[in-house]
Amino acid sequence: MSSLVRSVRGGLAAISTFAVAACGDARLDAALDTITADDLSADIRTLSSDEFEGRAPASSGEDKTVEYLKAEFEKLGLEPGNGDSYYQDVPLVSITAEPGATLLVRGNGSSHRFSYGDDVMVWTKRVVGSAAISNSEMVFVGYGTVAPEYGWNDYEGIDVRGKTVIMLVNDPGYATQDTALFNGNAMTYYGRWTYKFEEAARQGAAAALIVHETEPASYPWGTVRGSWSGPQFGLVAEDNNMSRVAVEGWVTVETARTVFEQAGISYDSAKVLAARSDFEAIPLQLNASLSLRNTIEQSTSRNVLAVIPGSVRPDEYFVYMAHWDHFGIDRSLDGDQIYNGALDNATGTAGLLELAEAFMSLEMPPARSILFLAVTAEEQGLLGSAYYGENPVYPLEKTVAALNMDALNILGPMNDVTVIGLGYSDLDDYLADAAAEQDRVVTPDAEPEAGYYYRSDHFSFAKVGVPALYAGEGTDHIDYGTDWTQEKRDEYRANNYHKPSDEYRPDWDLTGAVQDLRLYFRIGYRIANESSFPNWSEGTEFKAIRDRMMGGGS
Repeated sequence: MSSLVRSVRGGLAAISTFAVAACGDARLDAALDTITADDLSADIRTLSSDEFEGRAPASSGEDKTVEYLKAEFEKLGLEPGNGDSYYQDVPLVSITAEPGATLLVRGNGSSHRFSYGDDVMVWTKRVVGSAAISNSEMVFVGYGTVAPEYGWNDYEGIDVRGKTVIMLVNDPGYATQDTALFNGNAMTYYGRWTYKFEEAARQGAAAALIVHETEPASYPWGTVRGSWSGPQFGLVAEDNNMSRVAVEGWVTVETARTVFEQAGISYDSAKVLAARSDFEAIPLQLNASLSLRNTIEQSTSRNVLAVIPGSVRPDEYFVYMAHWDHFGIDRSLDGDQIYNGALDNATGTAGLLELAEAFMSLEMPPARSILFLAVTAEEQGLLGSAYYGENPVYPLEKTVAALNMDALNILGPMNDVTVIGLGYSDLDDYLADAAAEQDRVVTPDAEPEAGYYYRSDHFSFAKVGVPALYAGEGTDHIDYGTDWTQEKRDEYRANNYHKPSDEYRPDWDLTGAVQDLRLYFRIGYRIANESSFPNWSEGTEFKAIRDRMMGGGS
């Protein structure tokens, strides 16, 4: 337990007593009872139906989605969350690369061509009609990481300006399972593809290619192909993103092996070297060429905001959030072309509506305001939440905390609840107390190597200092245990994650989602009735940001 929470609890025993008593209050129980599997199922089925066309940003599917959410919030009696509007406009650019791109690698007396989709997935974030590399020298830069706190610099001693860097996914801690290296099995931000592309740009590279392997990436090549084909949305910097590398992308591990073999280097041996702190980048003596032709569309998407004003401190806000978007329609696919996104994230979006109904059923609103925030373009890099973080409707110093819902539990009740990023903030203690009310325990993320902490919208709040909680569904099913739960999770990731097959199924057991939503209600209700501000734990990279924001402490 953090020192801050200990001091808060010691000094505010009356509040803690109130919170426990309130949880047993019949009126609060009645609010919890409004959260039902039938209601949740109805909203999930609607949001993930073919009629909503996969909920792509800046599409007719978006129009149907945000209008549905607005209508439901209005029906429940919530007020517009952005002045007199339920929407916050999010300016986006959509860049669609023609799928005929080919990566040509020459050198060492041979050449190989690698095709878009099967062998490579490539794009540009530059807002340009075409992007290309021509005879760009290729360099293997290990994990593509510069991490001073770990004494690590994969770019030391090498100038990659104008060159094509190829790098490994995840980070050396995962590769070695050495708990003293980076964060051991748990992915750090240095292991995320977003960081690797950003660092390659800082180093002046012309192109950056990440080698895909299913285990360290935590998803199969089909996910890469589905996620990075078609329109790629982004926010636009003042320089039209020209500070990004010209070409970003992934290559299959089979492609990487072919390239390394062409260079006369063992891919497996290079991986071993890359996991050492004395690794030195390896010029491959090969040249890469590739050209992209783009269709560019400027567009505006929308975050949806609805608010319940607080009864005592309406200028302070607790935020429930979920992303409403998915991947829309891919006309190039045979058979089913709609990415319905039922689990990811019609479930979380429907959860917002259930929580809103529960709070509106209370005779008196909580002391603080409750903001329900459904964000756009999460699947394209957390864009809607990032835009809100950079352009907050409500002051960040008055935003007490946020709770993110991204894929609710469809497997049934659990004995535990998982925290993605356990130990990061005081919010863990709020979760533990609420879980105890359900005779559950808090467990750490079972797959820290997947880097889920950096892969959903709470991270956009964390980056600007607001404590944000992201809880998972748990790992220990009440009836079937942990092995069964993991098996089901693996099946979903392999067969349905970011694929058209992520559709609503009548055999889903949404009683687990109801269990979690009632838990989330307790957390929000308690925080919204307290006067203290949760904070980040000592040693986390976000605490200093929050402390400065709050005038030196909370």
